[in-house]
Amino acid sequence: MSLLKNVGTIGGLTMVSRVAGMAREMIFSRVLGANAVTDAWFQAFIIPNVFRRLFAEGAFSAAFVPMFSKRLHGDGGLEAARSFSDDVLSVFLPVLIALTAVLLLAMPGVIWLLADKPIDPGEFDMAVDFARIMFPYIVLVSMVTLFTGMLNSVSRFAPGASFPIILNIVLIAALLLGERWMAATGASIEQTAYGIAWAVTGAGVMQLVWLYVWVRVEGFRPKLLWPRLTPEVKRLGIIALPAAIGGGAYQINTLVQLYFLNQLESGSVSYMNYADRLNQLPLGIIGIALSTAILPTLSKFVGSKNREGADRVQSDAIELAMLLTIPAAVALAICATPFVTMIFQGGRFDLADAAITGEVLAVLVLGLPAYVLVKVLVPNFYARADTRTPVYAAFISLAVFVAFNIAFLQRFGVVGVAYASVIGAWINTGFLYIVLMRRGYYRLPGALVLRIARQLVAAAAMGAALWFARDLLTGYFAAGLFARLFALAVLVACAAIVYFGVAFAVGAIDRQRIAILTKKKAP
Repeated sequence: MSLLKNVGTIGGLTMVSRVAGMAREMIFSRVLGANAVTDAWFQAFIIPNVFRRLFAEGAFSAAFVPMFSKRLHGDGGLEAARSFSDDVLSVFLPVLIALTAVLLLAMPGVIWLLADKPIDPGEFDMAVDFARIMFPYIVLVSMVTLFTGMLNSVSRFAPGASFPIILNIVLIAALLLGERWMAATGASIEQTAYGIAWAVTGAGVMQLVWLYVWVRVEGFRPKLLWPRLTPEVKRLGIIALPAAIGGGAYQINTLVQLYFLNQLESGSVSYMNYADRLNQLPLGIIGIALSTAILPTLSKFVGSKNREGADRVQSDAIELAMLLTIPAAVALAICATPFVTMIFQGGRFDLADAAITGEVLAVLVLGLPAYVLVKVLVPNFYARADTRTPVYAAFISLAVFVAFNIAFLQRFGVVGVAYASVIGAWINTGFLYIVLMRRGYYRLPGALVLRIARQLVAAAAMGAALWFARDLLTGYFAAGLFARLFALAVLVACAAIVYFGVAFAVGAIDRQRIAILTKKKAP
């Protein structure tokens, strides 16, 4: 496998999705702002996504992809893989439908638990309605995840990496129509938010159709059978359960964060959402792309007991991750408020909202390298069918996160929640690496440590240049569209030129290794 080729495919499409998501949030902030309605909407949107990540993406993919790939490339071939996927689908779908039905009935209790404070009855009913409208999205997108795993096993990464774009396009269209509707009829923000909630579920249907077409193209014919707990399905459950519990720690982390944010003033959930959108841009492009790309290859090398190959893939992933993540974190930290102002400020999202969101972002990105490293290190455990160790790491991180939230919330407010998140992420990363090292699975080569140190030098030089450029461009950040685009382009160009220029000069980039990864001869 050419790691850069697969990461490029996944990362490129993920970047399109994240940019579209950024455009969605830009329009959302202008149309709806940051208030009690947007807090209720974001909270309702988070709930199905928490369960999606818990039951579908993390735990399911970690267990399903290696098992499906083994059957597909083994003696049974395509027919064995088809039979296995049909058995899984026939059990997976009824479980999801039952879960959805239970949660729809229990949604008032869920919203009450997350609030845990006196709440206006109208706002409470609105939050419950939003959650009930959007929660069925979990069934649709979980089926999408199943189909994505099948396609990833045959190295067809593009369809699975591109489906989030559909959601962003649908929501952008809904927001633009909602804005026109409010202008033409005088409809309220709340009424528009209801329409956008329905658009989420509609987008899920479109995403499912998109992936179903692609699995058919690849020769798979998914069909529902009478649910049977075959030995293979049972084994999938045994492997996925610890990963689900570990994923549960991450998702409980999200719900705990929501709980603490709900203790603060109106708008706090929205501020964290907008800041995390910028934080998630490099995380999605780099971390998720690398994690998805290396799991099949690590599984192959570990299965064949090729230690050298497994170490090489892991080191390449870490080097590439840090090469791109460290400068992204430094740039976002130094230019947090300017970036938030240029991207989100306008309409119902004013300069005061931008300033608070910028403070949150400046803290949140301090954990960006840790978030990415977790994504890159966890596949090393999954490739060995070890889903338990990431569970322990996740729960330790969760405990740290809760403890620091309790300590920081009253003193620092929404920024304190960001600090707690950063500390928890670094604890998680440290635990995973120490376990890998002690078990003899992986140890950072000295050359890689030196190269990361050089990347830090290049990032420091870039940070100094951005500090100077930021002050020169202050008047452009809240100006008109073209002035903002000019300032954004200058900052990005300045960062790229200085960072990569210094990186090449000090040897932070291994040109020979990159040439090997791209299957070209080094100059």
